[in-house]
Parts: sequence; structure tokens; C-alpha cells
Amino acid sequence: MTNTANPTLRLPFERPDALTAPPLYEQLRREGPVVRVLTPAGDPAWLVTTFDAAREVFRDSRFGRSHPAPERAARITGAALLDGPSGNYETEERDHKRMRRMLAPAFSAPRMRRLGDRIRELTLGCLDDMQAAHDARPGEPVDIQEVLAFPLPVLVICELLGVPYADRALFRDFSERISDYDGGADAQLAMAEFNAYVAGLVAAKRTAPAPDVISDLIAAQAEDPTFTDEELIRLATGLLFAGHETTSNRISVGVLFLLSDPGRRDRFVADPDGQVESTVEEILRLASSGGTGMVRYAHQDVEIAGVPIACGDAVLIAIDSANRDAAAFTAPEEFDPGRQPNLHVGFGYGAYVCIGANLARTELRTVFPLLFGRFPGLRLAVDLGDIEMRSNRLAGGVTSVPVLW
Repeated sequence: MTNTANPTLRLPFERPDALTAPPLYEQLRREGPVVRVLTPAGDPAWLVTTFDAAREVFRDSRFGRSHPAPERAARITGAALLDGPSGNYETEERDHKRMRRMLAPAFSAPRMRRLGDRIRELTLGCLDDMQAAHDARPGEPVDIQEVLAFPLPVLVICELLGVPYADRALFRDFSERISDYDGGADAQLAMAEFNAYVAGLVAAKRTAPAPDVISDLIAAQAEDPTFTDEELIRLATGLLFAGHETTSNRISVGVLFLLSDPGRRDRFVADPDGQVESTVEEILRLASSGGTGMVRYAHQDVEIAGVPIACGDAVLIAIDSANRDAAAFTAPEEFDPGRQPNLHVGFGYGAYVCIGANLARTELRTVFPLLFGRFPGLRLAVDLGDIEMRSNRLAGGVTSVPVLW
């Protein structure tokens, strides 16, 4: 690797509260779109901070998740997921296209629209549980994280993939451990246990396929002998993790955005159906994507925004910073539910845009109108500054959102 990282700039940067990005991002954007930092694991990397540079890296095929010499690659964290390079350097582009082709029908916009009624039904069940928790302990706060933000995405992804919802505590434990920046050996053990769990599901569905995504992947494997069991299990594990973890965080943070300003909440309550799409996009723009950004490695010597980056160097795309770039957004730090246009990179950009974006949007566009239609007087039970942030987890987020009504 080339150059020496600035030892004073070590990720993750400090955040004032759960809704505010690290102030250091603004300073770094002024200094230049690409700067040297240390990863949480202590290795040097390039941090991409501006909107234009982020999109440039996303769409440049000279960057990938794999590395030409993985044993020499910069480590990002001590987690067991996105901790360093992944995939095969020689076949990454082909493998990625195959994965997108296999999963496209499962996550297509038409299928998400068909799934909409079921997501609505599941959301209403969670809101019933929320009311029951309130009735069981009148006057005491109810944690949105436990009754809605966590269980709803889990219910949805379990149904989509064909995973038993009864096992939710098990893979919640796996998810917590594999995404811990300081997880080390335990994170690796949890990943092995998670993969073994998914391998058991795959084995069961080989003999008894069902109308779900894991069964679809098994069927696709029969048509493509180069798609190995290891790849299938790794893909299914990644879908199960990402399918609930990131959406859960966005529900919690979205509730915080709407409740941190009572006037904002009241305006949404007055017309939830008319405001929900633009409100969701603003939540997606501003919700934390974790403290490291999206990981890429340079596959050859390349220049980004005038900065030379050597083959093999780690590049971290700071989505939280890019989505607050004043060159791309007016009053970028403000939560503006009516912002138009809102071409954020909350789901990435280009060929690597998140394949679950349609699913996440469908869930978020369902949950907020139903939540505030049922509980229009919802309010935070604590000050925003008392909300504990998950600064040592890949997907960021908060530990709880206590509310009253």
C-alpha cells in the first residue's frame, strides 16, 4: 500500500447524537474529496467524502470488493462481515452479475408490490403488540426497537427467504456478534455458526422446496454447476443479515427524525399517505449507514478526483458524508421531508446498488403511515441525547427508542 494514513483520523468518527453525522465530515469535504484515514482495525485506507467522488467510485469498474492479494489487504474492522476483501478477484464481475440475475426476480418492484399487502398485515400485527405492551404497563415507555423496528423486518425477510421466524433470537445473536467491530475470534465463530445454520436450511429445502428465495437459489444452482454450495450459503446468510439489520435501523432512526420535532410529526400525521414517499427518501438519505462506509479495493492504479490511488489500496465510501454534501443538496444537514429531487446514495449507486432497495422502501413506506395513523400522539420518552448509539456495529443504528402516547 502507498502513503501513510493520518493517525489522528481513525474511523469511526464521533457523532453528536443519533441523527447527526460526524462534524468532521464537513471539514474533510472542504479539504478534499479523498483523504487518508485509519480503519477501525488500524490499517490505512482512503476515505471518499463527497457526493460526486462517491458516485465516481461506485460506477468505476476498477474498484471491487475483492483484492488481488487478499493476504496483504487492509483490514477494515474486527467484525466477520465486510471486514476486508470478499469474493474472487479473477471472477468478481462475473459472479456479481450472476448473483444479480438470480436475485432480480425475488426483489423486483412488481414482486414487492405484491408483497405489500402481506407487509401491511405484518405491520398491523406488530402495532397490536405495541399496544399490548402499553396496556400491560400503563404509563411506562414502550421500546419501538423491540416491538416494531426489529420484529417487522425479521418477519418480512424470514417469509421472503423461507426462514423460521421462531429462530429470530438465534440469528439476532449471530447478527450482533458478526457485526461487532471488536468481535475478533467470537465474530468469526458466530459467522461459522450462522453459515452452519443456513446450510441446514439449504439442506432441508433441497428435499422440500418451497416458494421462497432460498429454494429459488437451489433451483438456480441446478442450472449453473459453477454456483457452489459455499457461494449459495454465503449469499443466503448475507441476505438474512442485511434484510433485517439495515431496515431495522432505518425504522428506528426514521421514528427519531419524526419525533425529534413535534411540528414535523404533526405535519406527517396530517397527511401521511401524501408525504410518505418523500419522507422515506429523506430518512434513507440521512440515516446512518455505519461508521466505516462502503468498502472497495482498487484493482489497478487509478485516480479519483485528482488523487492517485494504488492498486490494492482500500477505499471507503462515506455514504453519510456524501449524502450531506452541500454541492449536491441544499441545506444538507436539515431533515426536509419535501426535498425534491433527492438523488441520494443511501443504497449505493450504479451496478452495485443494493438489490434489496425495493424491499426496504416497501417496508418503510408501509410502516410510517400505519404507525402514526394508529398512534398520532406518539412522542419520545427521553431526550434525543439520551438515545444510545451503536457506534461499534457495521450498520450503525441505536439500541432503543422508548416512546409514550
